[in-house]
Amino acid sequence: MGLPVLSVENVTKTWGSGAEAHTVLRGVDLSLKAGASLALTGESGSGKSTLLHLIAGLDHADGGQITIDGQRMTALDDAGRAALRRSTVGVVFQQFNLIPSLNVFDNIAFQARLAGRADAPWAASLARRLGLEDHLRKFPEQLSGGQQQRVAIARTLAARPRLVLADEPTGNLDEDTGERVLDLMLGLVGETGTALLMVTHSPRLAARLDARAHLERGRITG
Repeated sequence: MGLPVLSVENVTKTWGSGAEAHTVLRGVDLSLKAGASLALTGESGSGKSTLLHLIAGLDHADGGQITIDGQRMTALDDAGRAALRRSTVGVVFQQFNLIPSLNVFDNIAFQARLAGRADAPWAASLARRLGLEDHLRKFPEQLSGGQQQRVAIARTLAARPRLVLADEPTGNLDEDTGERVLDLMLGLVGETGTALLMVTHSPRLAARLDARAHLERGRITG
């Protein structure tokens, strides 16, 4: 069946030191194949966002290995992690992180241009499917929170990443819009062979993904 797109092996992470030390991850293991989706659940403070940041190369793991599409993220320096993230990993944050000086279309196309995969028809198709076609010339400050979230999702998908990491991607959307956005993300997983790891507090949304991993006390329990 080939190597997994994502492999996390015995990953640990502690914040602080000495008496102030707080261990968040205590040997996390998970893997994800191309075209598969995995819901990461757990209570607030269980380390879900920390794990996503480590996988994305936005922070350092204290121990263990993270391998993405055959490349060991944990062995790379800052520049290497940034390059791997730019070419292979798409991240949808709870904060939208849109560029205020760019209009909606240019925000959507931004990541794809960085990755050398600019595709205007594909970006326009994503905008249409996410209900953004009437807002392409607007700037982020002119959009609602839900619209900004959809722009952030479109930007991630426009680059056709091998792995999408999504931290509560529908958290700022109403239920109906959230369902449509999740439909799109899951559809694109099937269409493109992208792997999707999604943090969610919603059992209803988690049940729609292929599998579920529950993070509790720093370990995957199911």
